[in-house]
Amino acid sequence: MPKYPILVASYTNDIVTLEFDSDKATLIPTSALAVGHHPSWIDGHPTDKSLIFTGLEQSDGKLVALRYDASGQGAVVAVVPSVGADPCSVLVDKDQVISANYSSGNISVTPISITSSESPFLSDSSYSIQLSGVGPDKSRQEASHPHQVILHPKYNELLVPDLGADIVRRYKKDANGRWQFQGHIGFESGGGPRHVAFYGDDLFTLLELSSKIVRHHLPPAPAPPKLLASKPTMSNPLPTPNDMLAAEILIPSTNSSFPTPYLYASNRNDPSPEGDIIAIYAIEQPGSLDLIREVRTGLKHVRGVVFGGPDDRYVAVGGGRGGGVKVFERVEGGKDLKVVAEYSSVEAPTCFWWLPPV
Repeated sequence: MPKYPILVASYTNDIVTLEFDSDKATLIPTSALAVGHHPSWIDGHPTDKSLIFTGLEQSDGKLVALRYDASGQGAVVAVVPSVGADPCSVLVDKDQVISANYSSGNISVTPISITSSESPFLSDSSYSIQLSGVGPDKSRQEASHPHQVILHPKYNELLVPDLGADIVRRYKKDANGRWQFQGHIGFESGGGPRHVAFYGDDLFTLLELSSKIVRHHLPPAPAPPKLLASKPTMSNPLPTPNDMLAAEILIPSTNSSFPTPYLYASNRNDPSPEGDIIAIYAIEQPGSLDLIREVRTGLKHVRGVVFGGPDDRYVAVGGGRGGGVKVFERVEGGKDLKVVAEYSSVEAPTCFWWLPPV
């Protein structure tokens, strides 16, 4: 079996490369690249697999282009402003990089060209979209806080969960190719939408502040969504207030190895000594959102969760405040996870990117 280089974004100054060997069940560091303050999110170009982008979470946010070889050795290619503060999510499309600038409450769009001999950024044509809104949680919702930028897989829409305003915003491109607001999906007051995932024509939204998952039927804009289900992200929610925060929501695409869809959600700051849980939900039936398994990770503050390997058989999971990185394997058709490799000496991992196998 091949070996898999995994890039680890973090709340440090480095992006670390780990090599996962599924035959030997090992996860070892092979290199580290200093890129700047808190490169917390990482995303790769859809066609040029060597070109990777990250955002630096700082008051004068930066976008960084990186070039990696097959072994996972990287170099910084270019750095430009993110046109905002604390870019916490970066989306790479074929000809643009979109960033969600959490603290300044805006999203920025920076054109790119993979044929450029120097910097891939075409920053002279970049633009920003300012968001506005508030929620009842004065410590977290005093203003708009976009927490993710993600493309709908079918509708050519850009979706932006706004944790500060309790909505997910929808955008479509106009005749000039610029993103324009098309409406929003609303959520319970104080819920704090963080990330979304898709299955069929349905949208699944993770509410960070209330630790819930919400399922909507979502036709193309401007048609309104229809609420189908809302469930906690765990079987036994703690009495409120508590320190737990939902973090990630993922629905891997079905394939021959995993023909049944499942939703995976991570929870942070569980008081259990066995660490945070990843909750697994059955979603195949229309309108369903049924918790079927909770997997104790042994990690603290599980934020980064990314699937990879053949047929997305494996999932990299990071403990931002303890435990390092573990690779789990999907078993029972995806109904459960088992640890196959781990490396504890990675500091503050927050996100991952699987490079092509070698």
